[in-house]
Amino acid sequence: MKQLSKATIPTKYGNFIVAAFGERADEYSPHLAIISEDIDITQPVNLRIHSECVTGDIFGSQRCECGEQLTAALETIGKTGGIVIYLRQEGRGIGIVNKLKAYELQDTGLDTVEANVHLGFEPDEREYGMAIEILEILGIKSIYLLTNNPDKVSAIQNSNITLVDRKPLVIETRDTNEGYMKTKEDFFGHML
Repeated sequence: MKQLSKATIPTKYGNFIVAAFGERADEYSPHLAIISEDIDITQPVNLRIHSECVTGDIFGSQRCECGEQLTAALETIGKTGGIVIYLRQEGRGIGIVNKLKAYELQDTGLDTVEANVHLGFEPDEREYGMAIEILEILGIKSIYLLTNNPDKVSAIQNSNITLVDRKPLVIETRDTNEGYMKTKEDFFGHML
């Protein structure tokens, strides 16, 4: 993987450098690093590893808390510095088409894990090696990880990046995502 391009993007959260990463120069959906302008990589940096969620990140779906977690992470790095790595692995790695099929199954009573398995997938198909590669390319040595996901913690602990601390990124549960959040906590061990 290599850095393909970068540009400064002013946002309501602050000015960020957005860098695209991929294998090919013409990568259509590269992974992204959203980096605060005043980052000091000689010190531990705030890091959010965020998997793409079109329904939550763009449309504000309340079936999950993904969009709100992304917003909270951007607010944090806008104020205190850091990086959001935006991984293109929609729907726990099954893609938007299958994610919508999983939603249909959830509407019939299956939970998020049962729906993915019914479609022939693992409960969570994501992997975080790309995030580690991006951090290494950027020269990041130590981080504060903004997450509730133990798999992300393990990925960092099993890398050359030093995990100084985990910072919870807890979003209030609502009626529309209560079952989803319970499954994340009970099945995946998310620290909510």
